[in-house]
Amino acid sequence: MATGEEKPLMVVGVDESEQSTYALEWTLDRFFAPYAPNFPFKLLIIHAKLNAVSAVGFAGPGIAEVVPHVDADLKHTAAKVVDKAKGICESKSVHDATMEVFEGDARNILCEVVDKHHASLLVVGNHGHGAIKRAVIGSVSDYCAHHAHCSVMIVKKPKIKV
Repeated sequence: MATGEEKPLMVVGVDESEQSTYALEWTLDRFFAPYAPNFPFKLLIIHAKLNAVSAVGFAGPGIAEVVPHVDADLKHTAAKVVDKAKGICESKSVHDATMEVFEGDARNILCEVVDKHHASLLVVGNHGHGAIKRAVIGSVSDYCAHHAHCSVMIVKKPKIKV
């Protein structure tokens, strides 16, 4: 890469799941650690925090009292996710990763961030839900694979055979 050229951007979506942690670690081990300190990508780590009203999922008497507590819990979870991602990056000597938290559906947030920043690669974990559960709740990785305007890498944690 010639000097002065902008490095391509890699976006990694993270949440509180074990699969997400694995995907971030796997990505850092293969795309960043071997190249330190001359990483081939700029790294942007994204966490999508649900909106409190969406998380509650109902309206009616008492919602005004519940929403602030749910929102505080969601903010606390987002802070933990970001702190964990920072810790993982630091442990792999990746000190210049950018972390951002957005409010909304992860599927839409990740695709919007890819478009906004003209990312070259989006990395997401895979929760391994079955076909029925995926059809009912949706799959972030599946949605992104079909709608993101860049290459999408879905990192699956290997199942341990007993």
